Amino acid sequence: MPLFRRRRPLHEQLAHEAGLSFGAPYDEENAAPPGWDRLSPVTHPAMHGVPRPRQWETVVTAEAPRVRGGAVRFSALDDGTLVFDEDEPDDALAPLADAVEQTLAPPYRAEAVRRDGGGWTVAASRIRLVEQRGLHGDEVELTCVGGVHDLTVDGKHTLATAPAFTRAGEAEGRDYVVRARRVDGDLWDVEATPL
Repeated sequence: MPLFRRRRPLHEQLAHEAGLSFGAPYDEENAAPPGWDRLSPVTHPAMHGVPRPRQWETVVTAEAPRVRGGAVRFSALDDGTLVFDEDEPDDALAPLADAVEQTLAPPYRAEAVRRDGGGWTVAASRIRLVEQRGLHGDEVELTCVGGVHDLTVDGKHTLATAPAFTRAGEAEGRDYVVRARRVDGDLWDVEATPL
């Protein structure tokens, strides 16, 4: 007659072979991961990741009763010219730009949201303007890794060249990414980052 022996569950067998005692009392001091400091709020498990960079350099309030919409986006060029797509009177955004320019000189991009009546909150950040001709589209990404360039315009790869964007990227280093948004005509808002 065969003899049946009850085997240990696999997790207990593996723990035993690894030299771990299964069912040992909980050791609070050694239970924490290496480098864990219970006193520091920075190492609290709810705090993780890298903080996001600020999106806006300044946030101001202004009165602009002639602006008709509930939100508006605009850019200010070096000479103070305002560029916007919304259907607004030419000088209606001037009070918003004046409020921004108390703390931030052009060029910049801004977004404004109506708060109450003619009151607005405006957030703005500096931009770097570059003139690049010959590209059709509104958003460009140029990457260079190991001397190999890859250019996309509105999400589609192209064999075109963008010397102004290349110069902006090369100022950051050998490998880079350049993201650009058309502001007006051949003027682009450019952000170059080293890789």
